[in-house]
Amino acid sequence: MLQAIDSIDKIGANQNAATSTAQTASRAFGLGFEDLLKIILTQLTYQDPLKPVENYEFVSQLAQFTQIQQTEIMSDRLQGILRSESTSQATSLLGKFVDIPSGTGVLTAKVLSVTFVNNEPRLTVQTSNPTATIGNIAVTTVSRITQEP
Repeated sequence: MLQAIDSIDKIGANQNAATSTAQTASRAFGLGFEDLLKIILTQLTYQDPLKPVENYEFVSQLAQFTQIQQTEIMSDRLQGILRSESTSQATSLLGKFVDIPSGTGVLTAKVLSVTFVNNEPRLTVQTSNPTATIGNIAVTTVSRITQEP
């Protein structure tokens, strides 16, 4: 069952990497696809009629901008898939027992509910004391998952 935790960790890491890549691309250019198209149109509008932009240059620019747009779309779709997978894996913990590191020991508790804070799953667990519940536990802190305590 430890594999489930590894998978959840990897999803979080992949989701952060996809977001980081999109943000890096946006920071590098400081512009969105719409802005880049406006630049091309402005170039065409104000180009010297005696020295028009060469066809291959224009086509090359359009291809680059199209590639940027496709990468942004793919990144958005991938982030959606990762959120879906993370949700599925987190909800599969419902009713199971998890070990959570606590100081120098380990707390074993039953997962009662899963909530999402900023698209990240958080657990509410019930300890061995039936009246004691602990909430807002990050799934990544879980060290082991079992069917029974």
